[in-house]
Amino acid sequence: MEQYNVTGMTCAACQARVEKVVSKVPGVTSVSVSLLTNSMGVEGTALSTDIVAAVEKAGYHASVKGAEKESSQGAEALADTETPKLLKRLIISLIFLMPLMYLSMGHMMWNWPLPGFLNNNHVGMGLAQLLFTVIIMVINQRFFISGFTSLIHRAPNMDTLVAMGATAAFSYSTYALFAMTAAQTAGNNKLVMSYMHEFYFESAAMILTLITLGKTLEAYSKGKTTDALKSLMNLAPKMATVVRNGQEQIISAEQVKKGDIFLVKPGESIPVDGIVLEGNSAIDEAALTGESIPVDKAEGDNVSAATINQSGFLKCEATRVGEDTTLSQIIKMVSDAAATKAPIAKIADKVSGIFVPAVITIAVITIIGWLLAGQTVGFALARGISVLVISCPCALGLATPVAIMVGNGVGAKNGILFKTAVSLEEAGKVDIVALDKTGTITTGQPKVTDILPVDGISEQELLETAFSLEKKSEHPLAKAIVEYGDEKKFTVPVVEDFQAVPGNGLTGTLNNKTLIGGNLLFIEKSLSISEKIKHSAEQLASAGKTPLFFAKENRLLGMIAVADVIKEDSPQAIKELKAMGIHVVMLTGDNERTAKAIGEQAGVDNVIAGVLPDGKESVIRALGEKGKVAMVGDGINDAPALTRADVGIAIGAGTDVAMDAADVVLMKSKLADVPAAIRLSRGVLRNIHENLFWAFFYNTIGIPLAAGLLIPVLGWKLNPMFGAAAMSLSSFCVVTNALRLNLLNIRSTKKDKKKKKAIDVSLININNNEKKEVNEMTKTMNIKGMMCGHCEAAVKKALEALPEVASAEVSHEKGTAVVTLEKEIADDVLKKTVEDKDYEVVEIK
Repeated sequence: MEQYNVTGMTCAACQARVEKVVSKVPGVTSVSVSLLTNSMGVEGTALSTDIVAAVEKAGYHASVKGAEKESSQGAEALADTETPKLLKRLIISLIFLMPLMYLSMGHMMWNWPLPGFLNNNHVGMGLAQLLFTVIIMVINQRFFISGFTSLIHRAPNMDTLVAMGATAAFSYSTYALFAMTAAQTAGNNKLVMSYMHEFYFESAAMILTLITLGKTLEAYSKGKTTDALKSLMNLAPKMATVVRNGQEQIISAEQVKKGDIFLVKPGESIPVDGIVLEGNSAIDEAALTGESIPVDKAEGDNVSAATINQSGFLKCEATRVGEDTTLSQIIKMVSDAAATKAPIAKIADKVSGIFVPAVITIAVITIIGWLLAGQTVGFALARGISVLVISCPCALGLATPVAIMVGNGVGAKNGILFKTAVSLEEAGKVDIVALDKTGTITTGQPKVTDILPVDGISEQELLETAFSLEKKSEHPLAKAIVEYGDEKKFTVPVVEDFQAVPGNGLTGTLNNKTLIGGNLLFIEKSLSISEKIKHSAEQLASAGKTPLFFAKENRLLGMIAVADVIKEDSPQAIKELKAMGIHVVMLTGDNERTAKAIGEQAGVDNVIAGVLPDGKESVIRALGEKGKVAMVGDGINDAPALTRADVGIAIGAGTDVAMDAADVVLMKSKLADVPAAIRLSRGVLRNIHENLFWAFFYNTIGIPLAAGLLIPVLGWKLNPMFGAAAMSLSSFCVVTNALRLNLLNIRSTKKDKKKKKAIDVSLININNNEKKEVNEMTKTMNIKGMMCGHCEAAVKKALEALPEVASAEVSHEKGTAVVTLEKEIADDVLKKTVEDKDYEVVEIK
């Protein structure tokens, strides 16, 4: 996706106009315009010059976003420059509005005193009001330039409504002033007083000032919505100390190259991602993960840019620099998400596209209707102006993006990254959460859990024997015993004649004594095991642990149990998910007995065991028939399942492949962030619904009131000035409501949904050794517009959602999708499925 800056947009109608013209540029497959950030994301093969030209022709300005590093320059680009300008306009407008209101309202309504030269000088009064109004119109000329320019381009926007309302009020008042002058010259005092009451100069000036007030409040609030992104950008360290040619040099962090050696002193920020070569320290990673507890780092550990070295001196090698650092990737995810649109926004977009022309039509009908009803021109015009200035497309256009932006910021602060607005919306709708066991529910690292020496053997002797034998083994279970021995600081002689024997066993000699280690079947080949010990082993196995036996000189020393232990927060996280009404399923390749033991400890609803890596995707497909599915995983073999799920959630400590395939990334690698992410999504969705309700309700009630439809019934009549005030506050209310999301506590369980959807996954029988016997056929689709792996994932997910499609192999580089079918399907269905995702299908073979 190529990003552009777009200026000149003032409301949702402008946004819709830009999207419409850019989407018509040949080669553009999808376009998303953000009024909030004045940005545009375009996918396709179209030249940037053609896209910029299309935007310029529509009456706006566009430029390709510079290749600036997402650091201070990016933060400056998001700086709120609009509020100071609007505030200056507002203050100057108020300075001239006060004497105007004194003349028009203070004197005429409350008989406040006037300067001598204006006493009984009605023409002078009118001219003074005209002068003050013209000054205010010049100060706020931007409304007229933007509004009438858009009208000329046949794309009226909110400024058009304001400009037309103010122009109509001013023009009619000017006509009344000249008519009053003629009446005064003719000596018709009665007519003079009649025209005095037809002045709407104060309405024109007040409309412009109040709209400017609303725009100022809105701009200030909008600036606050990007605070999280700006704070992330400001985290980027400015300088770095590197070692070049044996000398320490202080250079800009942007100049650090991959492979450079850099030094970090206590209290300094780490400039780029790297690996520790020398030193030990505690690193504060709160900026990236939201985790307040510092993380200990030693030689061989990875460190990330923008984290803070709290204690020791570190010497590191740069591994990721510039836009490749973890911080830059986080900033990119957050800003990209802001540039995308949630499905719910399409409702407002459709309305915004026709809103302004519809309002202008209603205003014209209102004026004509009241004239036909016998009312004066001034009365009818006041009603029409009220319709123009009370209508607010901005509230509709901002309802979704401001909530998405604030929600993404809250997520980023808590180490939860949503890649798109779609994922932020969809996460709150999931019915089923499928959890990969290893590395997600469990630590993924086997640990020693039980030490059971036989009678007459000390725990120390059993551990030292096991440690010395396993130290030469490369088996993952051996690593657990070796780590435990290192913690206990065992120092034992090296085993000689070491041999890893097929059948899960080890042999060796130590001090001329034979050592044996392994599972029950292996150890029984050398010596007999009592029923009591076998029973203990079975109990350990039932609890999901692996018992390892050790013997010396054909005498059993005891057992050591090793297991992939459950993360501390996993049971609580699963409990919270269940309390939120979500069905929790654990996927694992373990045997059923071990899997059920882990599942019982974790508290999941269902366990699906024996799932081989290539079978996870099919399990997610089957679960998808029961409801919306979120898949949580961390490994390479989880990538297909993450892509297949409605929402893929990657544990941050996992592989880059898993993170690329996922829709949501949890930087802390804690399962507790899964319910937090869902709570945040639900909070954002609730906020969007509130905003849309307010926007629709406001316009639904406001326009009929302004048109005077309630005058015959209740006698309610809306002054254009109050209409302008209501319009100003509507957008401000929507943005302010979105800012309330900053107060959302995504860790609190108080508002969790209690009702749980009944889901039966017992019928999902996964047998990875059996292949379905189907008459498969393939079709190759040539597709234009796919630019990256995310495009591939979107097309793959859409195609494989079709019941007739068994699988789809998609390549954005080749521009193809090879679809394997279980039964016949029309080409038109395949084509529509892909084109609904905004990609173009050229050919199906």
